[in-house]
Amino acid sequence: MKEDSLKRKTKVALFWKTAEQFVSQGIQFVIGIAMARMLSPTDYGITALPAVFIALAGVFIGPGFGEALIRKPDLKEEDLSTAFYYSFGVGLFFYLILFFTAPFIADFYDTPVLTPLTRVTALSFIYGAIGTPQSILLNRKLDFKTPAKISVITQVFSGVIGITMAYTGYGVWALVISSLVAGFIRQLSLLIAVKWLPKTKWSKDSFKYLWGYGNKMILTNLIDTGYNNITPVIVGKYYSTAALGEYNRANGYAQLPANNLFTIIRQVSFPVLSKIQDDNHLLIETYRRMIKMSAFIIFPTMMLLAALSRPLVIILVTEKWEGCIILLQLMCFSMMWLPVHALNMNILRVKARSDLMLKLEIIKKILGLVVMCAFLPLGLVYFCAAGIASSLLSVYINSWYTGKFYDYGFFKQIKDLFPIIALSLTTFVVVWLVSSLFGNLWVQLIVGGLAGASVYLGGAMVLKLNAWNDLIHFLKNR
Repeated sequence: MKEDSLKRKTKVALFWKTAEQFVSQGIQFVIGIAMARMLSPTDYGITALPAVFIALAGVFIGPGFGEALIRKPDLKEEDLSTAFYYSFGVGLFFYLILFFTAPFIADFYDTPVLTPLTRVTALSFIYGAIGTPQSILLNRKLDFKTPAKISVITQVFSGVIGITMAYTGYGVWALVISSLVAGFIRQLSLLIAVKWLPKTKWSKDSFKYLWGYGNKMILTNLIDTGYNNITPVIVGKYYSTAALGEYNRANGYAQLPANNLFTIIRQVSFPVLSKIQDDNHLLIETYRRMIKMSAFIIFPTMMLLAALSRPLVIILVTEKWEGCIILLQLMCFSMMWLPVHALNMNILRVKARSDLMLKLEIIKKILGLVVMCAFLPLGLVYFCAAGIASSLLSVYINSWYTGKFYDYGFFKQIKDLFPIIALSLTTFVVVWLVSSLFGNLWVQLIVGGLAGASVYLGGAMVLKLNAWNDLIHFLKNR
């Protein structure tokens, strides 16, 4: 009965989280196309330059504590209040640091506009703590319907502001202000929807629990965030601002499907798996079904995006962005593994083994930096190609303890996923060949897309893939 109830809650949670990600990101995608047509690669490159500093500071504001509160069986009011005070205090602290160091960031990149840009962007740290407890409460209840509605409203409102500013000639500030407005509206909406305000004082005992779980999570996220965001520093300094703009545009398109599903899997699977953390058999069976279903969706999606990247980019944002096409194709092959990463790490999160997560992150990042430094002098294309090897290596490392503790390591996961991988690669080849027969970009896109969908779905039915049956069952029961 417990398992059936959890399945129902999981299906509803997945539905609303999927709706939130794809509807809001779809709106953002359309808005992004409009703005990319009016702005230049250099504008996008400038906004990406301080990203690593903003991202690193953001790690300390609450993700580690949030996960500690989600998995805590007996959540108390003082736990939420303590997390709120901590997040607000740390947010204010890092805003002041970035405010005073902004001129040095501008000097590092030799881009004076980064001084006011960094100071304005960092304002999100001050109001970022407002919605932290509300998000935790919604996650614990597996309520993803409320955030979905808030996300859509936020994207529409901030998008209108961004497009208006880009059209009237505000350039890079259109990107900065629209992002800032989106964050503020989201936090304010959460406050109104959940109606939670701190009711108790700071609790030393609560902080001790939160810090005991969260300190290694913060360090783990710090390493991961620093590594993932160091690329803008390297590309912007080693190559050019325009090259960074093309890289970020390609990265944004590749992340649209990959990171959306990654976010869905990571956020939904964690509270779901936390509820069955003491039943190892049910935990791993649920985990295996999740990993196959997520791969069934994301692998062919990324292969379609890679095969059709040229007509997509040129049609959507014109030929001035043609330099990002090959980068996008390579990123599709590396980012397709993101949901697999998420699920492997969530098992350790559920079991409160943040010490093992930290160990894995250190190993992955050292090896990743070696690969990055080796390919950096060869050019941006080789730099992105090396990301495919790094991604596969990371999957192997992430699944190490899953194999050790639960007998479901890298090779068993690949065995489960092999039919999906083979069918997805076949889809890529077919789409590539079919689309190359036509000169018109729209025909390439439409005919190639139809051919790819037919090959993949037809192959899934012929091979009778379990993930296909699970997906159909999920949709029917929703």
